[in-house]
Amino acid sequence: MTEGRSNDTNNGTSNGNGKSAGPTRRSAIPLKPVVKDYAWGIRGMDSRVARYALESGTLKEVDPDTPYAELWIGTHHKGPALLESGESLKDAVGAELPFLFKVLSAGKALSIQAHPDKDKAQKLHSENPNAYGDANHKPEMAIALTPFEAMCGFRRLEEIAVLLKKHPEFAACISEEAKLAVFLSSNEESQKEALQKLFSSFMSCPREISERNLQLLLVRLQAEQSQFHPHPHDEPAWERKCGRAILRLAQQFPGDAGAMAPLFLNYLLMAPGESFFMAANEPHAYVAGEIIECMACSDNVVRAGLTPKFKDVPNLVDMLTYTMGGPSIDAGAPSNGDSRILRYTPPVSEFEVMMLTCNPGEELVFENPGVPAVLIILEGSGKLDGELVRPGRAHYYPANAPPMVFSLSDTRRGPMKVAVAHKNCHIDRPTAFNKEGSSTAGSRGLSVPSSPLPYLGLAPTFSPQVAASLQPPVLSQPKEADKLEAAD
Repeated sequence: MTEGRSNDTNNGTSNGNGKSAGPTRRSAIPLKPVVKDYAWGIRGMDSRVARYALESGTLKEVDPDTPYAELWIGTHHKGPALLESGESLKDAVGAELPFLFKVLSAGKALSIQAHPDKDKAQKLHSENPNAYGDANHKPEMAIALTPFEAMCGFRRLEEIAVLLKKHPEFAACISEEAKLAVFLSSNEESQKEALQKLFSSFMSCPREISERNLQLLLVRLQAEQSQFHPHPHDEPAWERKCGRAILRLAQQFPGDAGAMAPLFLNYLLMAPGESFFMAANEPHAYVAGEIIECMACSDNVVRAGLTPKFKDVPNLVDMLTYTMGGPSIDAGAPSNGDSRILRYTPPVSEFEVMMLTCNPGEELVFENPGVPAVLIILEGSGKLDGELVRPGRAHYYPANAPPMVFSLSDTRRGPMKVAVAHKNCHIDRPTAFNKEGSSTAGSRGLSVPSSPLPYLGLAPTFSPQVAASLQPPVLSQPKEADKLEAAD
């Protein structure tokens, strides 16, 4: 076990006009977040969640065998944060915060999932309140703290068609009707229909068929990926990455056909500081790494694979938008021209995140946004309003509090980094957007190709001519699966 933190907080307070009423002026109030341990978390002190929870006083000791997965900072009823006085954050704010702020430490893949829109969330909550504990939607944004891997959104049909030809084991889990739709789709409507047929067919494939073909696929991929393979670089890099991802997921979830998800979902690798936004009804699965996550105040998740938890395949198949391509990668936009304050603003009203960087020898003033906010120290030990703060310390920043002043000694060797979350105050200037949106203020590009296929001569629209040239293989799905699909 690892013992708890030292108490180095000066208990100075602030009066109503912002002047010091004690040794220091306090604009932000220390918080105790809530820690969650799930099977996919990172164990012991290797987990940023565990280290932050220890520093904030949420944990008194860290168990080296516990997978610490999430740190919640918000008012959600499943994990309400508390002030140091013991008062709930909800009572201090006077209402529910419209967002939930988290730190995630993922040691292995989370489930293949999507989050419902408001109408679907209300319906799911009324029909199954045990599985869906609230009636709110859950758009979310992830900001990488470490190199981060994720599967997000459906691949383009051109890519899926190539993979169906290359991997007959995958094709054997898809109905003939769905494969034909993939190869013959020619416009947006037919492409969405083809994606839905493919996903529905794959998810409804009988378990014995999908498990058998998964094992056959793994044997072949292991041989191809080994050093004895005669031509290890004959395939494009994105295809090799796809194969390695399947092998990795199959190790984590033996026998789960969801390990083949990289064959139809985009596989992304993000650098620290990069982010993406996931709207409602978009499929995704985080694979590995540590992130900040901010979302509407909800815990609704509709799962379909890579999990021992409750799977709701019919609802997931029904609710997805079936748009193609990965999310926009957002690097943030300077706030008010100050590059030390980066703004990550999604196209939803509930939340936005500010990432602050205070360099050695500097003082950084953060003006009150006029709405309740929460924050957490991510890196570096410095001072907040004259009080020493270290990585993991979380605070509540009231809407009527004076500006926060961060400072860092010039003897420090690295910056102090802080994440602040509050209601969206810049919804007219988003830095991230839905895949069907138009432009961004801070994105590094409108989209990030998930593979080099657009540059290899394949048309961006899958025309009948291109479909004919690909000549899909004739692979029959067993009659039992056909009967099941017809019954659905």
